[in-house]
Amino acid sequence: MNNLRIPDLVIIGLYLVAMIGVGIYFSRKNDDADQYSRASGSIPGWAIGLSIYATFLSSNTFLGVPGKAFGANWNAFVFSISMPFAAWIAAKYFVPFYRSTGEISAYTHLEHRFGPWARTYAVICFLLTQLARIGSIFYGIALTLQALTGFSMEMIMLITGVCIIIYTVLGGIEAVIWTEVVQGVIKTIGALLIIGLIIHDMPGGIAKVVQIGQANDKFSLGGFAPDFTQSTFWVVFLYGFFINLNNFGVDQNYVQRYHTAASPQQAAKSIWLCVWLYLPASLLFFVIGASLFAYYQVHPEFIQAVKLQVAATNLPATATTAQIAAAAAHLSPADYGDKVMPHFMVTKIPVGFVGLIVSAILSAAMSTISSGMNASATVFTVDIYQRYFKPQMTGRQTLLLLHLATVLFGLLGMGTGIAMIGVKSVLDIWWELSGIFAAGMLGLFLLGVISRRTSSHEALTATIIGIFVIIWMTFSNSLPDEYAGLRNTLHKSMIIVVGTLTIFLIGLLLTKFRKGTAVYSTTEPVKQSVH
Repeated sequence: MNNLRIPDLVIIGLYLVAMIGVGIYFSRKNDDADQYSRASGSIPGWAIGLSIYATFLSSNTFLGVPGKAFGANWNAFVFSISMPFAAWIAAKYFVPFYRSTGEISAYTHLEHRFGPWARTYAVICFLLTQLARIGSIFYGIALTLQALTGFSMEMIMLITGVCIIIYTVLGGIEAVIWTEVVQGVIKTIGALLIIGLIIHDMPGGIAKVVQIGQANDKFSLGGFAPDFTQSTFWVVFLYGFFINLNNFGVDQNYVQRYHTAASPQQAAKSIWLCVWLYLPASLLFFVIGASLFAYYQVHPEFIQAVKLQVAATNLPATATTAQIAAAAAHLSPADYGDKVMPHFMVTKIPVGFVGLIVSAILSAAMSTISSGMNASATVFTVDIYQRYFKPQMTGRQTLLLLHLATVLFGLLGMGTGIAMIGVKSVLDIWWELSGIFAAGMLGLFLLGVISRRTSSHEALTATIIGIFVIIWMTFSNSLPDEYAGLRNTLHKSMIIVVGTLTIFLIGLLLTKFRKGTAVYSTTEPVKQSVH
């Protein structure tokens, strides 16, 4: 262990043991699938709200947001600003809708509305989104712990993954929620501790951070011009609104929690509690990123080690010292932003505090991963296995399948995290993948809920067109120069916006066209008979 001392290891070990202990405690109650998946509707609203907050505050936030603020500015904070707008729609319309259906899966109603294809398509989108989310979070946690422990990133993912799988499999959704309540508190304390240590070690304190931040445009939220080809305020706002609408309204992670509440009112309150906690918490992580930028501006000699580490990672193992130094000289802050906070932790945080902060980062990762595993297992069991392979299952068989599926998605998430090793920004890769996979799911869902007259054929046609639009927006930049005119010029964050609206609006147009045709065909014979 390179940088972890005995007190740090003890704190981390106690935290991991405590999380497994929670799973063992709740395993005594998990004797049927209903308890495992929805905790029999017995969780108080405040606990669900803290749980949702902890899921939002993942290691992508804990590590990716400071890295993004270090390398660029506060443009990504607009994502958080959009949350209340999506939350209002979810609390007013989506929560009562799901509670009235009584279905544990968020996607069962799509089959009732459009047929089996719609349900299956949404499930595939959801599972791909979860793999991207879990994988990016595994990668983020490994990035930090590698600098602290010297272990390989693969080994770190394996160790943390096994601990998460154990308590999630044993405790079910109730263990997930109550561990997330604890984890939400721990990670918030960890963030406050980090900013306190940065400011304490910063010559000139907060005033110096503000001065350097203003001089380097670190507090900008992005341009306000109606330009959708760059990451302006409006691009991030639209992206955040649609992603948060997908999270609160379609994502099984959150929908499943609505069913654990004692009443619809408690479920709705949990959404608002999450929003009012996450807004200041996410701002805190942008402050951390700007403060780290100022700190390393004052101490430029410290950042060279980070740049050399990143350059060495990007070059072949046979690269010479001179080649690494030359590559490091050409790196911009955006290229090594994610590596700065781990470096600060390694070099500047006292013994004992490192253990607390590592536990906070672990909790940031574990909360989101565990809820993703549980939700994925539920969807796989209800929407795939029971729907297509074995509809009639005993309670014991269903519970066993939920356990096996939880393990499976934990392992697949680890594999996805390993595949992400080497990406420049963990936040960027997560935003891009989530926008791609969530766009079609959200568009189809909105079409089914808002347009009650759209038929299955019209929804299927709109979805196919939407998929082609999403594929074009994602991959058209790889077209050769002779086809440059066919490339997508919009910013990649617009994929979910355009993809969702394509499916929804085309579905509405097809429905209106069919209704117009039907009216014409029914009225024309009447006119003839009158004459």
